[in-house]
Amino acid sequence: MNQTEKVLKGKVAVVTGAGRGIGKAIALAYAKAGAYIVCAARTAAEIEATADEITSMGEKAVAVQTDVSSLESVEHLFKKAAESFGGIDILVINAGANYDRETVETSSPEDWKKTMEVNLFGAYYCAHAAVPYLKQRGSGKIITIGSGLGHRGNAGSSAYSCSKAGLWMLARILAQELWQHKISVNELIPGPVQTSIDDHVKSDTKAAYKIEIEWQKQPEDVVPLALFLASQPDIGPTAQSFSLMRRDN
Repeated sequence: MNQTEKVLKGKVAVVTGAGRGIGKAIALAYAKAGAYIVCAARTAAEIEATADEITSMGEKAVAVQTDVSSLESVEHLFKKAAESFGGIDILVINAGANYDRETVETSSPEDWKKTMEVNLFGAYYCAHAAVPYLKQRGSGKIITIGSGLGHRGNAGSSAYSCSKAGLWMLARILAQELWQHKISVNELIPGPVQTSIDDHVKSDTKAAYKIEIEWQKQPEDVVPLALFLASQPDIGPTAQSFSLMRRDN
């Protein structure tokens, strides 16, 4: 797909975690493809920078400071998105966190809960708030940024793995609930990407993840698949998991 082609012209896309990493790369790419972008994240300065970069390209974007672990904050996000651009066509559930990297025995219950609140409850809140707006459009796309750990798990990563496993199941259930409304729901698994979420991963933990056999990606490497999923027809794939990982192990 030619990324300069306006395949998303006139569409409104809400991207969570749009201040950096994968979310920012997707937001910029969707804008180049003609979409109006609603940038959401907790750090206002980061999403404002993303929105400014989009507007400097001659495209349209707004920044809405959002804590996805707060239903009230998420509801404000979608209200603001509809007020700004008249509706919502695409939701990219990308905001994620990994606060606990210990075994279940040595884990912090508070950090375990915080990981779940962002990765799973945050995704639920976004979907819950977005669906009525998507139905008003008569069609739409929900793309969840998942993880291979949500399918296979990994010792020392129970909170993150369980949250991503729940996210994958949420995507499948949403797809069943929404296909009659021409709203597709799919999971995108990037595999190892150099983002800030892994800044503090210990070297031995990285070895346990076996990332040495994987394609080490930059956020921009996720863009083609994200564009593919956003530009599929109304009767396109749904309840599917699309992976950029070289192999599942």
